[in-house]
Amino acid sequence: MTEYKNNTFLNMVNGIPTDRYPVWLMRQAGRILPEYRAIRSSLSGFKELVETPELAAEVTIQPVDLLGVDAAIIFSDILVIPEAMGLPYQMIEKQGPWFEKTIQQESDLDLIDENIDVADRLSYVFDAIKLTKIGLDNRVPLIGFCGAPWTIFCYMVEGQGSKTFSKAKKLMVTNPKFTHQLLDRITNVTIDYLKLQIKAGADLVQVFDSWAGILSPTDYSEFGTIYVRRICDAIKEVPVTVFAKGAYYAREEIAKLDCQVIGLDWNMDIAESRKIIGLNKTLQGNLDPTSLYADYNTLEKTTKKMLNSFANRRHIANLGHGVYPDTDPDKVKCFIETVKQFPIN
Repeated sequence: MTEYKNNTFLNMVNGIPTDRYPVWLMRQAGRILPEYRAIRSSLSGFKELVETPELAAEVTIQPVDLLGVDAAIIFSDILVIPEAMGLPYQMIEKQGPWFEKTIQQESDLDLIDENIDVADRLSYVFDAIKLTKIGLDNRVPLIGFCGAPWTIFCYMVEGQGSKTFSKAKKLMVTNPKFTHQLLDRITNVTIDYLKLQIKAGADLVQVFDSWAGILSPTDYSEFGTIYVRRICDAIKEVPVTVFAKGAYYAREEIAKLDCQVIGLDWNMDIAESRKIIGLNKTLQGNLDPTSLYADYNTLEKTTKKMLNSFANRRHIANLGHGVYPDTDPDKVKCFIETVKQFPIN
């Protein structure tokens, strides 16, 4: 295992004692930073940034340089997977992703390419990871990531974001066999994708199941967790974090997965989660991102309250979801510094 100048994050992941809690933020790569926006404004759009390795590496490293986080996360998008499978998407400003072609029925599987060369189609991601590793120069570890199969399935069926993802759930209910068939394909590509991220240099991979919470506990077991389990079972090279937003009911089930870290959203009580999950996993989270809108004194108190709830066990400080783009970078720095100055007794 590589020794980093700052190894706090990986030590906590692996249960090695540290003198403080590590901290990083989901969606920290760019987004809130003026330096990121300066690069972004010179480009045609979000996708050009994702698909230009030199620039993706630069904005990945920015939070390490400017915010002092304990880990970097590669600048990319979960939707590179459906695009690699044959469903290209656009990222429309202030609206989000949009797919011209979607999967509505079994015949639409013809839209999906089989036996794709993931290394070739997503080479820009792996090149960005390699360049990021060079730029980081062993200062902190690098996190790779993917969307969980259920979340990717939702976008492939809906073609955009949704409050209910009713089209995806309708397909799940009316044709569960086909749903499993598509989820299986997504899972296979995702495993290849993560393994190639690791080969390129990722030190940990995080599985984002952003739309886990729209399913019932029974449906999430059948259409969600089963495929996340396959990913966890396949990835042995580095630790794995599973973050199933909204799936508070699945914490006990997720605790049984072969992952090392479990992410918590802000609706998941930390003490309760530790009791459900046990002591042999590292937890991550879970400050409400809107807490960063508060004044500095309130933010510091709220952060310390969260840190005290960790009970000096294995925990990575983070938000309960991604940092919002209108957040003041100085408030983010306040959060990070409060964590870094909070000792583990």
